[in-house]
Amino acid sequence: MLKRSIPILLALLVFTCVLRAQQAPTPPKAAPPAENKIPPEAAQKANPVKASPEGLAKAKKMYAIDCAMCHGENGDGKGDLAADLKGVTDFTKPDALKDRTDGELFHIIRKGKADMPPEGDRAKDDDVWNLVNYIRSLAKKKE
Repeated sequence: MLKRSIPILLALLVFTCVLRAQQAPTPPKAAPPAENKIPPEAAQKANPVKASPEGLAKAKKMYAIDCAMCHGENGDGKGDLAADLKGVTDFTKPDALKDRTDGELFHIIRKGKADMPPEGDRAKDDDVWNLVNYIRSLAKKKE
């Protein structure tokens, strides 16, 4: 009985090795997409638009349409979609944007970042700069 088992076991071993060799190798996992890098020249751009009541009012309307669903109506990061996303910025915290230049914020709004979709060319530059002013104003209101 043992003499009969050895060839069967050997055949099973060879069969298993052949099957494994024929399986397509598992492709390596793709690297996660890199965060949108902000070019230094974009980060260094100064905001050419001075905050004004008219500009902030226009930006508030734009914010309500494009930003509030994630960042919250008041900028607190508690919009309807925020629970499904990671890292939604709370603009009401004074230190939330302290390490961001206006140029960086402009670039992030224009190009998007991680789960945040880009504004792209849907808005004029002045409107995006007004939006940067408005977002910065949200932290000042909470004081």
